[in-house]
Amino acid sequence: MARTPTPDVLIVGAGPVGLSAAAGLRGCGVECRLVDRLPQRLPYAKAVGIQPRTFEVWDRMDLARPMAEAALPIRGQLVYVDGRELARLETVLPAEVPYRFAALPQYETERLLEEHLAARGTRIERGTELLSFDQDEAGVTARLRTADGAEEEVRTRYLVGCDGAHSSVRKGLGLSFEGGAFPDSYMLADVEADWDLEPGYAVRATRRFDDGTPDDLLVCVPLPGASRYRLTMRLAPELAAPAPKGGGDGITHGLDGTVDVPGLAHIQEVVDRLAPRPGALSHLRWSSVFRISHRIVDRYGAGRVFIAGDAAHIHPPTGGQGMNTGIQDACNLAWKLARVLRGGSGPALLASYDAERRPVGEEVVGRTVRHATEGMETDPEDPRTLLLREAQLLVGYRGGPLAGAPYGPADAPQPGDRAPDCTGLTGALTAYPLRLLDVLRGRADHVLLLYADAEGAPGAGAGEADGLAGAGEAARAAGFEPVALLAGDAPPERPGAAGLPLYRDGAGEFARLYRPQGPTGFLVRPDGQLAARFPLAATATALAQYAGLLAAPSTPATGR
Repeated sequence: MARTPTPDVLIVGAGPVGLSAAAGLRGCGVECRLVDRLPQRLPYAKAVGIQPRTFEVWDRMDLARPMAEAALPIRGQLVYVDGRELARLETVLPAEVPYRFAALPQYETERLLEEHLAARGTRIERGTELLSFDQDEAGVTARLRTADGAEEEVRTRYLVGCDGAHSSVRKGLGLSFEGGAFPDSYMLADVEADWDLEPGYAVRATRRFDDGTPDDLLVCVPLPGASRYRLTMRLAPELAAPAPKGGGDGITHGLDGTVDVPGLAHIQEVVDRLAPRPGALSHLRWSSVFRISHRIVDRYGAGRVFIAGDAAHIHPPTGGQGMNTGIQDACNLAWKLARVLRGGSGPALLASYDAERRPVGEEVVGRTVRHATEGMETDPEDPRTLLLREAQLLVGYRGGPLAGAPYGPADAPQPGDRAPDCTGLTGALTAYPLRLLDVLRGRADHVLLLYADAEGAPGAGAGEADGLAGAGEAARAAGFEPVALLAGDAPPERPGAAGLPLYRDGAGEFARLYRPQGPTGFLVRPDGQLAARFPLAATATALAQYAGLLAAPSTPATGR
């Protein structure tokens, strides 16, 4: 057996989650090796929904533009029950949210991520399967079978399993994966539909029994391309087979190869029965049968081995939450691994991955099961809050192991919350307004935003300028990148003594959204969450306290 040294992280599974983990690591300058047992990318439109928060995370990695250019905007969802329109859910988000809901076939998401990685020197090793692994205090020894059938022993510092619902990494760790399965099987189809439904809207049509429970189901999600939809419906009775026992592990989730593939006639029959408008289907690109389980692990890793995405949590596809939750798992873990590998934090930081992300996974599993069985329209949350939650803009870690002490108004963004984007920033050489995401893009580590009033402008008040300079020096000493934001709309000049990148909050949008109390520091994590906020005069102390959290996080997370 060949013995091969490998980069610091070995990632198993090259779906959207594994690819995003690799992209996050490469963005932080960490080499990784990415293997996948499949010989090629699957040409299936499985996971298709991309949430606004995922676009924000990708934007930081300079990935959002190609994804947005390839995707189709989702304008809303039309809900029909027994042929009547019951609800119309418009996906209108607050103006400061930079991205909207979108649909993109999974294979296109994977292609764009793969191209991003290839441009940075990382390629997928296809046809390579993880056979087993062992770990000790210094690293992980993994045994692989490569595409040519040879076995290889690899030594790596960390192993990340992004290998799906039947994860070999999860099984190797011996993690529990508790939950259950839905009794029904479903058909998936990628087709073109000739009907007069409003373009850009998803459709959910059901028939109900007298007690209100669903009797029949049709879900239509628009995809890029003329009149193209991904349709989901219950399995035609003539195709039904005994419920499978799962992939050798009792887990019945995902595509089911034990039954016949549905034909266009099977799909058309359901559309004729349930669609709110007559529609003729054509150009069947792909169809399959799948089953749904809902499970979550008891922990997201052990020692030097971690799992993310479907390896950690599976649930109904309602609302397009699964792939997005997995991608954000991966990005949360990637920056922490990178920081530990660069020596910026001790290994204790990695415990915060489970503490922050598992509560999120639990919430998503519970919510999607409710929405799948009762319908999203029955959710008791007010529509605005529900929409923000579906967009994953409310995911946060207040009270978690890395959240600093609150400061300022309680309803302002606090440590652990998402750091909101804003527009209207101006720079000395830009003749157009910038977004905060433009300022953060490409900055791989924490960024300290130093907000001061107009008197902080160079040449105005030596005390303020010295304060900015001192805060900037403290940030650099802590390994963070400082950026100055000044109130007012006068064109910024060179920062002079402060020696910082400098922008003006000309439109006052940053101040409106972040609500600083005088000169204030805002520390933004690589995954776009707010790490700390504090008075500018206390920068050195606040950063030292946060560095302590990075070194030894211990407070349990609440997750939202």
